[in-house]
Amino acid sequence: MDMEIDFKNYQLSHELRGHEDDVRGICVCGNAGIATSSRDKTVRYWVPDPTDKRKYESSKILLGHSSFVGPLAWIPPNSDFVEGAIVSGGMDTMVFVWNLSNGEKVLNLKGHDLQVTGLVLDDEDIVSCSVDCTLRRWRKGQLVENWEAHKSAIQAIIKLTSGELVTGSTDTTLKLWKGRTCLHTFAGHSDTVRGLAEMHGLGILSASHDGSIRLWSLTGEVLMEMVGHASIVYSVDSHVSGLIVSGSEDCSAKIWKDGACVQSIEHPGCVWDVKFLENGDIVTACSDGAVRIWTSYQERIAEPADLDSYVSQLSQYKLSRKRVGGLKLEDLPGLEALQIPGTTDGQTKVIREGDNGVAYAWDLREQKWDKIGEVVDGPEDGMKLPVLDGFEYDYVFDVDIGDGEPIRKLPYNRSDNPYDTADKWLLKENLPLTYRQQIVEFILQNSGQGGVALDSSFRDPYTGANAYIPGGSSSMSVVSAKPTFKHIPKKGMLVFDVAQFDGILKKITEFHNSLLSDPVKKDLSLSELEISRLGAVIKILKDTSHYHTSRFADADIALLLKLLKSWPLAMIFPAIDILRMLVLHPDGATVLLKHVEDENDILMEMIKRVATNPPLPQNLLTGIRAVTNLFKNSPYHTWLQKHQSEILDAFSSCYSSPNKNLQLSYATMILNYAVLLIEKKDLQGQSQVLTAALEIAEGENIEVDSKFRALVAVGSLMLDGLVKKIALDFDVENVAKTAKASKEAKISEIGADIELLAKQK
Repeated sequence: MDMEIDFKNYQLSHELRGHEDDVRGICVCGNAGIATSSRDKTVRYWVPDPTDKRKYESSKILLGHSSFVGPLAWIPPNSDFVEGAIVSGGMDTMVFVWNLSNGEKVLNLKGHDLQVTGLVLDDEDIVSCSVDCTLRRWRKGQLVENWEAHKSAIQAIIKLTSGELVTGSTDTTLKLWKGRTCLHTFAGHSDTVRGLAEMHGLGILSASHDGSIRLWSLTGEVLMEMVGHASIVYSVDSHVSGLIVSGSEDCSAKIWKDGACVQSIEHPGCVWDVKFLENGDIVTACSDGAVRIWTSYQERIAEPADLDSYVSQLSQYKLSRKRVGGLKLEDLPGLEALQIPGTTDGQTKVIREGDNGVAYAWDLREQKWDKIGEVVDGPEDGMKLPVLDGFEYDYVFDVDIGDGEPIRKLPYNRSDNPYDTADKWLLKENLPLTYRQQIVEFILQNSGQGGVALDSSFRDPYTGANAYIPGGSSSMSVVSAKPTFKHIPKKGMLVFDVAQFDGILKKITEFHNSLLSDPVKKDLSLSELEISRLGAVIKILKDTSHYHTSRFADADIALLLKLLKSWPLAMIFPAIDILRMLVLHPDGATVLLKHVEDENDILMEMIKRVATNPPLPQNLLTGIRAVTNLFKNSPYHTWLQKHQSEILDAFSSCYSSPNKNLQLSYATMILNYAVLLIEKKDLQGQSQVLTAALEIAEGENIEVDSKFRALVAVGSLMLDGLVKKIALDFDVENVAKTAKASKEAKISEIGADIELLAKQK
């Protein structure tokens, strides 16, 4: 009873609008203001409105991240930052420090290989954590130490008032750190630990994908477990009053006292982050792009009109999600549809009436629609039943018979006897009845009915006779429940194999003449013999019908490498273009490999040259296409794997380039890397490629083919399984949802593939 008397319900105080996409992070900057981060690639700084103590107004927009921004930290005012500073980390692997006096970026901290997921201040140091499993300590803009803190992605980090650091990981554990020494590992959650907070005077709070919040003592005992959320819990925070707040995928922020949920605040979207202000108010970050402040103090509650507006937002959001018979409620026809006569007796139609769907049946004799009743979806909200040959079933399985046979469709309803279903299906598909028991076991296993005892007596559905099975046994080589994906997994490598050879030779001749006429650079020009040799190289490359017999001399490769090394940066792109085609020639690739495996790796030299700031678009384009073509030759696969990080870093700017050809080339290289690293079972490499592919998939102004190839890379990596959990932590379901809604058919299809993958356990 004391709890009910002490606790006052929180109500909306103010909405902060400005972000254009999900708000992912909140940082309370003392009483000075609030910083927020977003999927829209920005950080916003909000300060109290001097005219209204309930409100905040936008003060700074911090632009610089190339992908969505997550964790934030606040540096209080000091001699370096008179008004303080903000530290931000993003999916782009960067940590930035921003001066709040002018909104300028003052430090770029580059070192993580994958998304930055957490930031804390440790005295004057910044400590960051990442999906790359490491903690990194930065001091005065320099990396001073780093170490692998978990074997799986690190999702959160906090600093305790006693000075220790605590990390939470995809490996389901928390770790307590003093320096680089792990003092204790906390095990108990059954899924990713996503959020952490200190509970004043008691211990550590953890929020998990398993739907629970736990309070731990510093020695590892679970003091309290709070269960009430219906989905992933992303964040948690505590207040000196003893209250705890949590934010979840279930579209709510819940307030807890003494282990019990005392209030659940509904939101029109996922609640990514929650924080208490010093005065006890709560700040929430929502996927609808809004930051909201909630208060339990009467004088800080929003105006009635604002409260009504929020109720309306909630209502609209719920309506947009409500489904009736597998259809969105808002897509159902209104009562006017009943003015159209039915065509057959018993024909049904679902009509929207208010906030409900109501079913009607056509009475042919009376020529009118009879009301049947309200239609309610089952517990699997929005899950539409599969359809085969115009009929809905509880399941439609894909059955792979093997031996090169096509995939067969097997429909099944839970109310059916699996033996009857198997018998009818085998007869329909003209398959041996000896497969019967395997089919039944397959149905039971994949419909969640394992161990059910059923009547197995067979009767031919056409003659009513018992089964006659000829002597000898037959076995089904493969029977598997495999979802059918439209575009994944990707097999084989993509290449850029079209070249304008005459144009390439013409451009080299043009540059040669330019060098010849320049007294300073005359020595870089070519001799007549060298020009003739280049012509011979191009002649071999043009004659694709003789690739199996034509050969290159070492001198041919040496001449090409001379151009790549010595010619001015602005003149090397036609030489790179020859190299791009050379690696598709069997002998050309073999001869070049000698120059790649020695100490002076010509390919890495070339990549470093073309990535020199500011990079020239023509160099980037030919360079990235040359690297992409290397994937066609398996002898280069070890080299590509070894230099993966350097190569991705060198070309990382290409995905956001306004040049569509550059975008496509980069996306193609990423897709090839996905195929290669799946084959190599390289978890670390796959994680980095996944991050790069998601950056493209979520990027703005990305052309269709580039986005498609990036999404195929994401889907293929997830299907392989090594990085599926990391992809889910990256909110890949939202990426899939966006893609699925695209008007471009192939984008929508690959979005559906990824969505299906994400739902599979």
